[in-house]
Amino acid sequence: MSTTRLFDQDAYLGEFEATVERSVCEGGMYRVLLDQTAFFPEGGGQPADEGTLDGIFVTDVQEIDGEIWHTVEAPLEPGKTVVGKLDFEKRFSNMQNHCGEHIVSGIVHRIYGFNNVGFHMGSDVITVDFDGVLTEEQLYDVEQEANEAVLRNVPVTISYPSKEELETMDYRSKKEIEGQVRIVTIEGCDSCACCGTHVAKTGEIRLIKILSAQKYKGGVRVTMLSGEKAYADYCLKHINTLGIARLLSVKPEEAGDAVVRLKQKNIEMKKEIKQLKKELYALQGAPERK
Repeated sequence: MSTTRLFDQDAYLGEFEATVERSVCEGGMYRVLLDQTAFFPEGGGQPADEGTLDGIFVTDVQEIDGEIWHTVEAPLEPGKTVVGKLDFEKRFSNMQNHCGEHIVSGIVHRIYGFNNVGFHMGSDVITVDFDGVLTEEQLYDVEQEANEAVLRNVPVTISYPSKEELETMDYRSKKEIEGQVRIVTIEGCDSCACCGTHVAKTGEIRLIKILSAQKYKGGVRVTMLSGEKAYADYCLKHINTLGIARLLSVKPEEAGDAVVRLKQKNIEMKKEIKQLKKELYALQGAPERK
């Protein structure tokens, strides 16, 4: 039997009840199958949800042939009704980051025609691979437009079009999908086949920040963050910038130029020291040391 996917019905559901269908012991851990679950299984570049089942920590969630299995640290008896509680802070962060990625990928595809060919949500950053090269200036423009979409606070909708409807739709998809296709649409930004969890409106993302980009397999790998993680990253870098500015006795906005000047001065001092050593050795009649 297939597990009822409560997260598809309500991405904001943080607590639920379910019946244990099966429980299997493997290597000292237990895999539990429920009749329904709000735990998102790892897939589509998004990590599995974390949380508890009757207070027992859920360490992993995987989907196998329509069945969603939860790895837990203790057995749960089949037939028992259990209470599942998600670590909703992590779930919501994943929702923000996944939605932010959709907006960026949609903008890149619309403006430059490049496809998102790889996506991974890590614990620290999100990486998105595009099949074309983007300059720093182009990525800056993409980031600006992405954050304008956040400010507009437009709806993020989920739909399940028929095969006939799909044939007339313009949507992104990394691969051919068999069976029912789930479309995530962000008004004015993107339409994409996706199994992940997303916010209801773009304003909930708060902030989208592209951190870096590097050439990768003929295209570019973009590192980015959205939501609380993007704001935390900004705060950390702001604190570091203030610290550097204080050390160099400059304004925070002048810190970068001050570091460049300091580096150049350091290079010049090394050259001067090398020349002075050369002159000293010449006066002493000793061979120059390398």
